[in-house]
Amino acid sequence: MSYSISYTKNEVLQALRYHFIKQAEIKSLMIIVNLYAIVTAVLLFMKKIRPEPFLLGSVLWIVLMVFFWYALPNLFYKKTELFKQQWAFSFNAQQAKLIGDLGEASWDWESVTHYFESPEFFHFYFGPKSFFLIPKLTITQDDQHIIRGILKGK
Repeated sequence: MSYSISYTKNEVLQALRYHFIKQAEIKSLMIIVNLYAIVTAVLLFMKKIRPEPFLLGSVLWIVLMVFFWYALPNLFYKKTELFKQQWAFSFNAQQAKLIGDLGEASWDWESVTHYFESPEFFHFYFGPKSFFLIPKLTITQDDQHIIRGILKGK
Protein backbone atom coordinates (compact mmCIF):
# COMPACT_ATOMS: atom_id res chain seq x y z
CA MET A 1 0.00 0.00 0.00
CA SER A 2 1.51 3.28 -1.10
CA TYR A 3 0.26 6.79 -0.46
CA SER A 4 1.37 10.20 -1.61
CA ILE A 5 1.62 12.47 1.41
CA SER A 6 2.23 16.16 1.76
CA TYR A 7 2.06 18.54 4.65
CA THR A 8 0.21 21.79 5.22
CA LYS A 9 1.84 24.28 7.53
CA ASN A 10 -1.12 24.85 9.87
CA GLU A 11 -1.71 21.14 10.38
CA VAL A 12 1.99 20.49 11.03
CA LEU A 13 2.15 23.36 13.52
CA GLN A 14 -0.82 21.90 15.39
CA ALA A 15 0.80 18.44 15.40
CA LEU A 16 4.05 19.93 16.71
CA ARG A 17 2.08 21.60 19.50
CA TYR A 18 0.72 18.19 20.49
CA HIS A 19 4.25 16.81 20.38
CA PHE A 20 5.78 19.51 22.56
CA ILE A 21 2.95 19.60 25.10
CA LYS A 22 3.21 15.80 25.56
CA GLN A 23 6.90 15.99 26.54
CA ALA A 24 7.36 15.09 30.21
CA GLU A 25 9.61 18.04 31.06
CA ILE A 26 7.22 20.54 29.46
CA LYS A 27 4.23 18.96 31.23
CA SER A 28 6.09 19.17 34.55
CA LEU A 29 7.05 22.79 33.97
CA MET A 30 3.47 23.72 33.11
CA ILE A 31 2.14 21.94 36.20
CA ILE A 32 4.63 23.74 38.44
CA VAL A 33 3.80 27.14 36.95
CA ASN A 34 0.05 26.46 37.25
CA LEU A 35 0.42 25.35 40.88
CA TYR A 36 2.45 28.48 41.60
CA ALA A 37 -0.27 30.63 40.01
CA ILE A 38 -3.01 28.90 42.00
CA VAL A 39 -1.14 29.15 45.31
CA THR A 40 -0.31 32.82 44.78
CA ALA A 41 -3.92 33.54 43.73
CA VAL A 42 -5.23 31.95 46.95
CA LEU A 43 -2.65 33.78 49.07
CA LEU A 44 -3.47 37.05 47.31
CA PHE A 45 -7.18 36.51 47.93
CA MET A 46 -6.44 35.84 51.62
CA LYS A 47 -4.34 39.04 51.65
CA LYS A 48 -1.22 37.13 52.77
CA ILE A 49 0.96 38.39 49.90
CA ARG A 50 1.26 41.42 47.71
CA PRO A 51 0.05 41.25 44.07
CA GLU A 52 3.57 41.06 42.57
CA PRO A 53 4.12 37.28 43.09
CA PHE A 54 0.73 36.58 41.52
CA LEU A 55 1.56 38.90 38.63
CA LEU A 56 4.91 37.13 38.18
CA GLY A 57 3.16 33.75 37.97
CA SER A 58 0.66 35.10 35.47
CA VAL A 59 3.35 36.61 33.26
CA LEU A 60 5.40 33.41 33.46
CA TRP A 61 2.38 31.33 32.46
CA ILE A 62 1.66 33.59 29.47
CA VAL A 63 5.30 33.54 28.34
CA LEU A 64 5.44 29.73 28.55
CA MET A 65 2.23 29.31 26.60
CA VAL A 66 3.36 31.71 23.87
CA PHE A 67 6.70 29.93 23.67
CA PHE A 68 5.38 26.34 23.60
CA TRP A 69 2.24 27.06 21.58
CA TYR A 70 3.59 29.49 18.95
CA ALA A 71 7.34 30.09 18.97
CA LEU A 72 8.71 26.55 19.37
CA PRO A 73 6.47 24.89 16.73
CA ASN A 74 7.20 27.69 14.25
CA LEU A 75 10.96 27.48 14.84
CA PHE A 76 10.89 23.70 14.43
CA TYR A 77 8.81 23.95 11.24
CA LYS A 78 11.13 26.54 9.69
CA LYS A 79 14.24 24.45 10.40
CA THR A 80 12.80 21.16 9.13
CA GLU A 81 12.73 20.67 5.37
CA LEU A 82 10.91 17.34 5.67
CA PHE A 83 7.54 19.03 6.08
CA LYS A 84 7.94 21.05 2.89
CA GLN A 85 8.37 18.02 0.60
CA GLN A 86 6.12 15.50 -1.12
CA TRP A 87 6.60 11.92 0.08
CA ALA A 88 5.50 8.48 -0.95
CA PHE A 89 4.60 6.49 2.15
CA SER A 90 4.19 2.73 1.99
CA PHE A 91 3.96 0.05 4.64
CA ASN A 92 3.45 -3.62 5.21
CA ALA A 93 3.30 -5.78 8.33
CA GLN A 94 7.10 -5.66 8.85
CA GLN A 95 8.13 -2.12 7.92
CA ALA A 96 7.21 1.34 6.67
CA LYS A 97 9.01 3.35 4.00
CA LEU A 98 9.18 6.98 2.91
CA ILE A 99 10.54 8.06 -0.46
CA GLY A 100 11.00 11.70 -1.44
CA ASP A 101 13.27 14.22 -3.10
CA LEU A 102 15.47 14.40 0.00
CA GLY A 103 16.04 10.65 -0.03
CA GLU A 104 14.36 7.67 1.48
CA ALA A 105 13.95 6.15 4.89
CA SER A 106 12.53 2.89 6.09
CA TRP A 107 11.99 1.47 9.54
CA ASP A 108 10.81 -1.76 11.03
CA TRP A 109 7.71 -1.39 13.14
CA GLU A 110 9.73 -2.86 16.01
CA SER A 111 11.90 0.28 16.03
CA VAL A 112 8.86 2.46 16.86
CA THR A 113 9.12 2.87 20.63
CA HIS A 114 5.66 4.41 20.93
CA TYR A 115 3.09 6.32 18.95
CA PHE A 116 0.04 8.46 19.43
CA GLU A 117 -2.53 10.03 17.18
CA SER A 118 -3.50 13.64 16.94
CA PRO A 119 -6.56 14.57 14.88
CA GLU A 120 -4.56 14.88 11.64
CA PHE A 121 -1.42 12.76 12.16
CA PHE A 122 0.17 9.58 13.36
CA HIS A 123 3.16 10.49 15.57
CA PHE A 124 5.79 7.72 15.38
CA TYR A 125 8.54 7.87 18.00
CA PHE A 126 11.88 6.12 17.59
CA GLY A 127 13.39 7.42 20.83
CA PRO A 128 12.63 10.05 23.45
CA LYS A 129 12.94 12.96 21.00
CA SER A 130 13.18 11.30 17.57
CA PHE A 131 9.82 11.24 15.82
CA PHE A 132 8.09 11.50 12.48
CA LEU A 133 4.62 12.66 11.49
CA ILE A 134 2.48 10.82 8.95
CA PRO A 135 -0.68 12.65 7.83
CA LYS A 136 -3.84 10.58 8.11
CA LEU A 137 -5.73 12.55 5.44
CA THR A 138 -4.63 10.51 2.43
CA ILE A 139 -4.56 7.13 4.19
CA THR A 140 -7.82 5.20 3.99
CA GLN A 141 -9.68 4.39 7.20
CA ASP A 142 -9.04 0.69 6.67
CA ASP A 143 -5.29 1.22 6.34
CA GLN A 144 -5.28 3.52 9.37
CA HIS A 145 -6.89 0.69 11.29
CA ILE A 146 -4.24 -1.72 9.97
CA ILE A 147 -1.45 0.63 11.12
CA ARG A 148 -3.03 0.88 14.57
CA GLY A 149 -3.28 -2.91 14.73
CA ILE A 150 0.37 -3.36 13.73
CA LEU A 151 1.54 -0.89 16.37
CA LYS A 152 -0.67 -2.29 19.11
CA GLY A 153 0.39 -5.82 18.29
CA LYS A 154 4.13 -5.23 18.63
